[in-house]
Amino acid sequence: MPVGQRRQPVIGAKDVAGAVDEIEMRHGPALAQAARRTNILSVGRGRSPAGPPSLASSPVKPSLARRRHMTWKPLLAAALLAALTGGNATLSPAQTAAPAAARPSPQPFSSSRISVQVSGTGPDVILIPGLTASSDVWRGTVAGLPGYRYHLVQVSGFAGTPVRGNGSGAVIAPLAAEIARYIETRQLQRPALIGHSMGGTLAMMVAAQHPSQVGKVMVVDMLPQPAGIVGASASGVRGLADALRGLGDSEDGRRVIASAIRMFGNADADTRPSDPDLVARATHELALTDLGPALAKIQAPLTVVYASPDASRNAAADRSYASGYGGKKGVRLIRVDQSGHMVMYDQPAKFRAALKTFLES
Repeated sequence: MPVGQRRQPVIGAKDVAGAVDEIEMRHGPALAQAARRTNILSVGRGRSPAGPPSLASSPVKPSLARRRHMTWKPLLAAALLAALTGGNATLSPAQTAAPAAARPSPQPFSSSRISVQVSGTGPDVILIPGLTASSDVWRGTVAGLPGYRYHLVQVSGFAGTPVRGNGSGAVIAPLAAEIARYIETRQLQRPALIGHSMGGTLAMMVAAQHPSQVGKVMVVDMLPQPAGIVGASASGVRGLADALRGLGDSEDGRRVIASAIRMFGNADADTRPSDPDLVARATHELALTDLGPALAKIQAPLTVVYASPDASRNAAADRSYASGYGGKKGVRLIRVDQSGHMVMYDQPAKFRAALKTFLES
């Protein structure tokens, strides 16, 4: 027998008869008769080993951003922008003997707002990056945790990609709708949703608005009210958010946006710039978002991983996230110490350990 091949169980006549009876009871005489004819009642169990994902290794960790004082109102708005920048189940014999009423094949997915790259094999996991970020932020995570079929979302207009359908109008709600449509079109069975920063907001929106489509959710360093990242609230930050939205209207304002993105950790800001008007509109919408009332609509288990840069901020971070997610019963909060906003880069081993536990639970 080749190495690694699983020996099939020996099945006696009594076992076969009992199994056929169970098939008839569960699924009717037609399937039972088919089982008697073929005598195929032994189903190999266990997960097929998944090959490594085809993605490249993790990009170089971006350098830590230096904090600067901002006194002008546009720069305060840029600070708000920067704070929000992404700067096994085994089937039973009864299940496998289910009638093969042929399901339609998944349809090709086409969107002008997002693109999706698929890598690996196994249970489905959708990875959503943050504001201005590329799907490349997940490459190290994917390479370090094989055994899943990863769907890496790229938002059009971020990280050097053409803006296409995100060129005008609302951003956040349409993006969430497109992710939900992707799940439906590709016929994914309750995938896990993992989102960093703005991606966490999108993951929660999909889970709240389409609860039957989502198996579990992980949010990475984002509050239900994104304005809470800078100690504000959605209701109290409107003036600042409105000032931010206007930054994209002038060349000086666009330079401020680009500078803020570079300063707060997006290593690709120069080589793969994001569309400044899209960034301004998306940040304006995030600043005014409050998903607190929607938390109770999320039926899937929710895990939140959040960063604390040093021990002096641990207690404040704990209070902020416990308060922010108080409306979701059973939420699991995981603090990652000595980390900035880009937890996947700053503490990759700790993040992968938390993700492994989340996916296996």
